Amino acid sequence: MSARTHPVIGGLLALLLALTGLVALPAPSRAATPVCAQACDTLDPSKARQESFPVPSRNINGRTLRLHVSDPDSMAWASIDDGVSGDAVWLDRSWDRGADWEPLLGKASIPGTWTGTRTLMYNITDPVGHRRGWVRACGDAAGVACTDWVYPKVCDGTSCDGADPATAAGDTTPVPSTTLYGRTISLHVDQRGGMAWGVIAGGGAGDEIWLDRSWDGGASRPEGSSLGRTSVPSGAVSTRTAMFATRDPRGLLYGGAVRACGREASHQEGSCTAWLRPAPTRARAAADALMASYRTDEGWWRSSWWNSAASLTALIDFAQRSGRHDYDWAIARTFEQNRGVFPAGGRSSDPIEGHFISRAVDDAAWWAVAWVAAYDYTGERRYLDEAVTITDYVHQYWDTGTCGGGVWWNRERTYKNAVTNGLYLWLTTALHQRIAGDTRWGGLSATAADWYLSSGLINSSGLVNDGLTAGCANNGQTVWSYNQGLAIGAFTQLWRSTGTGRYLDTAKRLADAAMSSTALTRDGVLTESCDVGAGSCDDNQKQFKGIFVRHLADLADATGSATYQAYVARQADSIWATDRDALNRLGERWSGTSPNVSDWRTQASALEALTAAEQP
Repeated sequence: MSARTHPVIGGLLALLLALTGLVALPAPSRAATPVCAQACDTLDPSKARQESFPVPSRNINGRTLRLHVSDPDSMAWASIDDGVSGDAVWLDRSWDRGADWEPLLGKASIPGTWTGTRTLMYNITDPVGHRRGWVRACGDAAGVACTDWVYPKVCDGTSCDGADPATAAGDTTPVPSTTLYGRTISLHVDQRGGMAWGVIAGGGAGDEIWLDRSWDGGASRPEGSSLGRTSVPSGAVSTRTAMFATRDPRGLLYGGAVRACGREASHQEGSCTAWLRPAPTRARAAADALMASYRTDEGWWRSSWWNSAASLTALIDFAQRSGRHDYDWAIARTFEQNRGVFPAGGRSSDPIEGHFISRAVDDAAWWAVAWVAAYDYTGERRYLDEAVTITDYVHQYWDTGTCGGGVWWNRERTYKNAVTNGLYLWLTTALHQRIAGDTRWGGLSATAADWYLSSGLINSSGLVNDGLTAGCANNGQTVWSYNQGLAIGAFTQLWRSTGTGRYLDTAKRLADAAMSSTALTRDGVLTESCDVGAGSCDDNQKQFKGIFVRHLADLADATGSATYQAYVARQADSIWATDRDALNRLGERWSGTSPNVSDWRTQASALEALTAAEQP
C-alpha cells in the first residue's frame, strides 16, 4: 500500500505553506464567486481611491511581486515587475484565514516586450455576504511565490485581535456562562473597546477555550471559528484567550457577534455561551446593529424605499450627536447609488424617476429630509441642492383648489393627509433656514402653517389624525406617532425661524397631548395602536415612533423642558431594558411586550430614541 499523508497533517501543511507564501501549487481552493461591496470585483486599478503596500514585496528570481491595497475601496490588486514575457501574477483570496482560498484571481501574464503587468482589483471584504477575507499577491516566474496575507488581524481603533486582556478598559460578563464536566466557560467583554475574550475555569491541563466570531449574528462563521484557541497549562486550572475585536471598520463589517466555547481535555464535545455583541454606548450599539443590515453594494437597506431614507436620517443624527465618523462613507454611498433611475421593483413598487422621486409624494419628501440632515452634518452643498430639487417636486402638488391648500399624497391626487403636509411644512421651513437670502421658502412655509392649523388635521384633543375626507374634514382615522412628531418638529422650527409664539404653543400642545393620551402613550412608553394586544405593525408603522422622538427631542432642546427631556429618556431606558436582545437588536414594542418583532426598521426607529437621550 502506498504511503498517504494524514488529512489533518496535510491540512496543517497547506496552511503553513499558505501563511509563509512558499506555495508550489494553489492547493485547497474553490471557484471564485464575484463579490460586490462598494464596487464589484475586476475594477480597474486606475479607479482606486488610494494605493498602499501594507505587506512586503517578494522577489521571484529577480522579479518584484507586490500587493497593492486601496483601503477606501477595501480592494486589492497585484503586480509583477522586472520580468519577461510569460511571467504571471494573480491574487489569492481566502474567507477562512488561509485554510483554503480562491486562486488565480485576475491572473495576467506579461505580454510581448513588456517587463511587468498587474491584475484587476478584487474585494478584500464581503459585507453583503457577512464575510471577512484575506488577500495575497502571487506570481510565477520560473517558480511560484506569494506575499503575506493582508490584514490577518481585525483592528478597531487602537485595539487589534490578539491583544492582552490585561489591557482591557473593562471586564464584564454580560451573558450567562456555560458549564461542561465541571468546567465554567465564560465570555468576557470590554464594552467600551468592543473587544472580547474567553475564560475556562475549574478545570485541568489540556482543557481548551476559544472564541467564535460571526458577522451575521451567529448564522455563519467561516473566518471566525476557534479564535485564540488556548489550552490550560500543566499545573493550572484555568486559562483565557487573547482579545478579539467585534467590529471591522476597514472591512465595513459592523455588529460582529462573539461567543466563548470550550472543552474538557478528555472529551471531544464542547459547549458555548450565547452569542453577544458589545455595547460601547447604547446608541452606538444600536447603530452597529443597524449597519449590519446595510447593503454596501446597493447603498440602502433593501426592500423599503422611504424607510431607508428615515434610517439614513437616524444614522446621521447619531453621527452628529455622538461625534463618531464610523459611517460617514454610507451617506455618500447612499446618495451616489440611489439618485438615478430605477424601474418598478428596483427600489420601490413604483419606478424611481431620478433624484429620489416617484409618484408617492411623501416617499420623495422623506429623502429630502435625509439630505437636509446630510447637509447639516457634512456641509456638502450637493445634499442641500438635492433637498431643494425634491421639495420643488413636492411643492408641485400644493393645490388650493381642494380644501383651500395642502399637498396631495400622491400624483393621482387622491388624498390630502397629515404625513405629506407635515413633511412639506418641515422641509419648506428647513430650506428657508439654510438658504442665505431666501425669498421663497419662508413664504411658502408660513402659508403652509396657516393652512395646517386651519385644515382640521389636528383634532379637539390636540392629536393629529391621518388625513382629510373628500369633504375636507378631519377623517378621524388613526393617530400615528410620526404624524404627531412631524407637526411638533415643523412648528418648533417655524418658531425658531420667526419667533412667533403661536407656533411654539402649537408644538407644545401637540407634545403634551401625545404624552398624556393613551392613543400614543401607555405607562409612559410611546405605543402605536398596532403595538397593542396581539397586533403587529406593518413595515411602515415599525418606523413611526423614532420619527416622533426625533422631533420631540428638538422641542425639548428648543424649550429646555425637563418634562420633554424626561419623556425622551424614558423611551430610551425602556427600549434598553425591555426591548433588546444580546445582539443589541431592538424591537417594535418599546415596552417589550409580546408579540414583538425586530428588523432594521425597528432598529432605526429605536436608534433615534437612544440617540436623542444620549448626552453629546
